[in-house]
Amino acid sequence: MKLSEIKNILPTLENVAFALENGVFVPEHFHVTEIGMIIKHFIDCGGIVRTEKKVNFQLWDANDFKHRLKPARLLSIIKLSEEKLGIEDAEIEVEYQGETIGKFNLDFNGKNFVLLTTATTCLAQDSCGIPPEKSKVKTGDITKQNNRTPEGNFC
Repeated sequence: MKLSEIKNILPTLENVAFALENGVFVPEHFHVTEIGMIIKHFIDCGGIVRTEKKVNFQLWDANDFKHRLKPARLLSIIKLSEEKLGIEDAEIEVEYQGETIGKFNLDFNGKNFVLLTTATTCLAQDSCGIPPEKSKVKTGDITKQNNRTPEGNFC
């Protein structure tokens, strides 16, 4: 989800709620402690120089149980970050503390924001000798026509 998308969604909501993919909600008294622009300039294992830009939201589960972040307040924090930091309309990455700090992509299911798990990958698989993933075919999907020899016999 890009920053422009969350800005369009927030005015339509009564409350801001974040949930993990497994359905567990971030406690409703969470804080958005940071919004920033993360620029990652790196070289992959294939020697390609790359740059990624993401808008970073950091969620914090505090012990002030009466705190509730309202959509208008989050929108004002976003606008302030755009003004003061020059934040671009990039994909949002959310940091949230579990056993360690996790980085999540963000989605919206029509009611709540959903923290989507992320995974590492090799960006230069062809350079590293990693074979492309083969598609799996069920043997029942292969027709007998495909198993005929040029003489018309089945293999």
